[in-house]
Amino acid sequence: MGIIKNLFGKSNDKADYPSINWIPLTEHKQLTEIIQNSNLKYQAIFKHSTRCGISRSVLKQFERQENNESIDFYYLDLLSYRAISDEIVEKFGVMHQSPQLLVIKEGAVVAHGSHYDIMTIKI
Repeated sequence: MGIIKNLFGKSNDKADYPSINWIPLTEHKQLTEIIQNSNLKYQAIFKHSTRCGISRSVLKQFERQENNESIDFYYLDLLSYRAISDEIVEKFGVMHQSPQLLVIKEGAVVAHGSHYDIMTIKI
C-alpha cells in the first residue's frame, strides 16, 4: 500500500479519510432528542438503504468529506427502521428519498438533499 500511495499520492485505506462518529437512529424517541439538541447545534440524519448501490456509494463519498465535528450525525438504516423514516416525513415535512440527508437546526430542516445532491450540502 505504501508504494501505491507514494506513486499515486493517494490510498484507498479508510484510515486516510475523515470518519464520522455515527449515532444509530433506532428509536422514535430519538427524534424528540434530535429536535431538542438542534437548539444547541446542528443535527444531521442520513437515511440509507443497505440494499441500494447508489445509497452505498453516496454514503462512502459522504464519509470521505471533511465533516464538521460540532454536528451530531445520525444514521438511519431504512430497511430496519422504515417507521422512523415515516415519522421523519411527518415531523419535518420533507418527502422521503433514499439516500437522503436532512440537516436540522432549531427544530426545523434547514437543508436537505438526496442521492448525489447530498455532496453539495454545506453546513
